[in-house]
Amino acid sequence: MARPAKEATVTAPETTIPAELPLLPVRDTVLFPNAVLPLTIGRESSIALVQSLGENRFLGVITQKDPHVDVPGPNDLHPVGSVAVIHKVIRMPNQSLFIFCEGISRMRVVEYTDQEPFLRARIEPIEDAEPEMTAELEALRQNAIGLFQQIVALSPSLSDDLQSIAANIKELGKLADFMAGSLPSLSSTEKQEVLGELDVQKRLSLIHLKLTKELEVQQLRTKIQSEVQDQLSQTQREFYLREQMKAIQKELGEGDEQQREIEELKEKIEQAGLPEEAKKEAMRELKRLSRMSPAAADYTVTRTYLDWLVILPWNKSTGIEVDVRKAKAILDEDHYDLEKVKDRILDYLAVKQLNPTLKGPILCFVGPPGVGKTSLGKSIARALGRKFVRISLGGVHDEAEIRGHRRTYIGALPGQIIQGIRRAETNDPVFMLDEIDKVGRDFRGDPASALLEALDPEQNNTFRDNYLDLQFDLSRVLFITTANVLDPVPDALRDRMQVLELQGYTELEKQRIAFSYLIPRQTSENGIRLGENIVFSEEGVSHIIRLYTREAGVRNLEREIGTICRKQARRIAEGTQAPGACLTVTPEVVKEMLGPPKFRIEDQLVERTKHPGVAVGLAWTPTGGDVLFVEAGTLRGGGKGLIMTGHLGQVMQESMQAALSWVRANAAWLHLHPDFMKTNDVHLHVPAGAIPKDGPSAGVTMVTALVSRLTGRRVRPQLAMTGEITLTGQVLPVGGIKEKVLAAKAAGVAEVILPAENEVNVQEDLKSEQLGDMKLHYVRTIEEVIDYALVARKQKPKAKNQKVKVIPRAALAARPRTAG
Repeated sequence: MARPAKEATVTAPETTIPAELPLLPVRDTVLFPNAVLPLTIGRESSIALVQSLGENRFLGVITQKDPHVDVPGPNDLHPVGSVAVIHKVIRMPNQSLFIFCEGISRMRVVEYTDQEPFLRARIEPIEDAEPEMTAELEALRQNAIGLFQQIVALSPSLSDDLQSIAANIKELGKLADFMAGSLPSLSSTEKQEVLGELDVQKRLSLIHLKLTKELEVQQLRTKIQSEVQDQLSQTQREFYLREQMKAIQKELGEGDEQQREIEELKEKIEQAGLPEEAKKEAMRELKRLSRMSPAAADYTVTRTYLDWLVILPWNKSTGIEVDVRKAKAILDEDHYDLEKVKDRILDYLAVKQLNPTLKGPILCFVGPPGVGKTSLGKSIARALGRKFVRISLGGVHDEAEIRGHRRTYIGALPGQIIQGIRRAETNDPVFMLDEIDKVGRDFRGDPASALLEALDPEQNNTFRDNYLDLQFDLSRVLFITTANVLDPVPDALRDRMQVLELQGYTELEKQRIAFSYLIPRQTSENGIRLGENIVFSEEGVSHIIRLYTREAGVRNLEREIGTICRKQARRIAEGTQAPGACLTVTPEVVKEMLGPPKFRIEDQLVERTKHPGVAVGLAWTPTGGDVLFVEAGTLRGGGKGLIMTGHLGQVMQESMQAALSWVRANAAWLHLHPDFMKTNDVHLHVPAGAIPKDGPSAGVTMVTALVSRLTGRRVRPQLAMTGEITLTGQVLPVGGIKEKVLAAKAAGVAEVILPAENEVNVQEDLKSEQLGDMKLHYVRTIEEVIDYALVARKQKPKAKNQKVKVIPRAALAARPRTAG
């Protein structure tokens, strides 16, 4: 049981303030003059101070800088405090003291005289010097009183009597002290700042600034509280109205709107044909939805999830019988050539006709831009009688774009594959994943790895989207991917696909495509009639192909044809074309409408190979084949050895080193001085230095250019070559033969030297009409290349030379044609 508190009351003596006072440190509290402050005394030194006062009840009350210091010293206290007198002391049961003290005046500590058993110091009392009242000070006083009264009115913890008390205080210093001491929201640091300001006008301005901030805070609190109250009132109102609506609907026999939605969803689930697992999950979510309030946050999320479940074509397929002959006719109608791809599709359809349960293959169309990869997918869908869905993977970095987001995320949706299936409305569409070689990878995941499950015929029958979290059968989907190059595609993903290469078109093929597809489409799109307003001649189209485009596909060709059609449409619209006149597009008209030719490499071949040291090579690029020149030069010096320029990659630089090593090793056979490198530097340069170049297929070209320069014998005109070399003089096979040979043909090359092991590629991919009168020479060693590529020798080579195999035109014409 607690002991009753002992009480002692003392009145302040009417004496002057002593010059030396004991100091009472206080935490988080500031005593202002003319204010009464209750304090709890717990420190032993402070209790000793109060007990030692006796009749003299004066002491200094001063605030600590850091309230966490238990035994404050002189450096821990502010320099300005208040002189106080103790009016009442109450001894508490826990031996602490509870005192009431009144501030008398400000004081400044002059010097500390003692620290034990408590702090004592000589002090200097500070009286307020009231300034002369001016209009500005009166306005400041009234503004401060007005702000203070507004704060008191808005704050429920402050008594309304404070408003009248403040209005009756005339002295500016006392008014500032009263306001600062009455506001509980001011921190002890801010109160100490007011106490320490000795200039009365500045003190009033300071408290005016703090009152302004406090009023803004109080107004914001009131506004927030009002909005919350309004929101709660609105929620309660809606709840009451909703309950009344339910009662009215029940009386009218209309039933509950939410219950009707639940019944509709249940009926849709029964009719959707969901698998057992999916149906069980749907019914569980439906039961959970029925217990929710429509105003609940998860109501819309669950409802959207159920909508996705019932709208997906779980067991809805196209159901059209396969007709191989009709499919072949459609493929031939939409695309010219592409025999290999068409054969693979027709093989699949034939097996599908015999075995309807066959899983869909995963095809990958690889080829340069503009050869018809995407449009071929549309034709396949039309030939199969299925829906066509296409998504572009170019620039996709987020794995969730493929597999979807989990439902825990706000705004979560299924991945693009499930969304595509929903758009198709069947579970067996032709699904094209365009630009699979341009998939990105960053901190959000690896979309290519997410495709591994979808593009595996052995796994995609149990594909699981993160949003659905249910197995969906993708085995009936015919997936087709497209890419320009396969290098960026991961090996694991490439292994799951059957790669079909769509190689570039020849000039003849482009001409047929132009007359069959491009010209009719462009004339129709530009509003002119083919045969009445414009006619394209074969010479004009060939002129465009050779001199205005340089590509494996036909996009630029169609673009140039469209330009001519638009210019003719403008003539007709402006009336400059005679009525009934028809424009025949000849080479002259092409030059007039398209300007000067963009490519003139035929002239360059003859001109640049007039001098020794220049050879023509063949290169493969993602947009088709191309020709490149390799130039060799010698310089007197012998200090630098081999100089290589032309924006070359590491592999190409190594090929140059190998070429020079072979030449030095065979210097005697080439009739060169064995020490020619001691007095000469060799410079190999590949022009078009702004374009990066790499690869080993220019090895024979580098050797030929070197030998031509060192022996002074120029290379045969209109001759190009390709092949990798070894230090022993072997010529190894290279890739991209069709693209390289077609590029050579388009550039005006008459003869091409190829590795002997690439002869099979020529027989499979190139037809005799594609080659025309071009001669192909197959070689196995570098000696054969040197023997044929350079003009007549001054001295016949040694027996090391071998005969070169040449295919004449008659043999080419008699050779059987194969699909390109």
